[in-house]
Amino acid sequence: MASGILKNENELDLMRESGRLLASVFTYLDQHIKVGISTMDINDRVEDFITNTLNARPASKGQYDFPFVLNTSINDVVCHGIPSMTQLLKSGDIINVDITLEKNGFITDSSKMYMVGDVSPLAQRLVDKTYEAMWQGIRAVKPGATLGDIGYAIKKFASSQGYSVVREYCGHGIGQEMHEEPKVLHYGKPNSGIVLQEGMTFTIEPMINQGEAKVKTKRDGWTVVTRDKKLSAQWEHTIAVTADGYEVLTLRDEERV
Repeated sequence: MASGILKNENELDLMRESGRLLASVFTYLDQHIKVGISTMDINDRVEDFITNTLNARPASKGQYDFPFVLNTSINDVVCHGIPSMTQLLKSGDIINVDITLEKNGFITDSSKMYMVGDVSPLAQRLVDKTYEAMWQGIRAVKPGATLGDIGYAIKKFASSQGYSVVREYCGHGIGQEMHEEPKVLHYGKPNSGIVLQEGMTFTIEPMINQGEAKVKTKRDGWTVVTRDKKLSAQWEHTIAVTADGYEVLTLRDEERV
């Protein structure tokens, strides 16, 4: 099992800058995600903002032949939703927007859930508890802990709330490549798997389902949905392991306390 590429302080500084810029993309997006916008409009606005305002590169575009700059996953879409001109957000939707950004050769990756219009209490609860599940995983990060500790913390919390954890997709190492080692599972056993070391950088991005964990991929080859058509939510941050714990490289302003 590969532990991934350890980043030195100079490389971490470059990733911090990439993460800061990516956080600003969500701040920009906050004012645009509302009833009636198309998911392609979200894509096009973000591409313009990253390219022309931030002078950076949307790292997802062209990766694995993906033609867009982000994923828009609505309601029962677990991940990898494809932007569309005809898909308009409506009141009651929950949507995950998953964005990557490369600046000065280093990539960060983050996603945020948006509640559109009047969202049901059950949908709101899923979104809130998924956010907390991500943070349960993040708080487990420190040198000497294991990847199993992260997955265990996420799965234990999600299960305690009556939800299931998608197993087919996971977090990943990140840096000069979008997907580096190691794989970061969102379930696991304490004290198992790779031991975390200072300088490791990876994403934590649990996908939590309202119903069963089973998923399927639609005929477009990208869009992953829940088999039981119940809701799914996801949040994601890029994390660095520090000397005494963790640093969230993609932390947004509204998350700072």
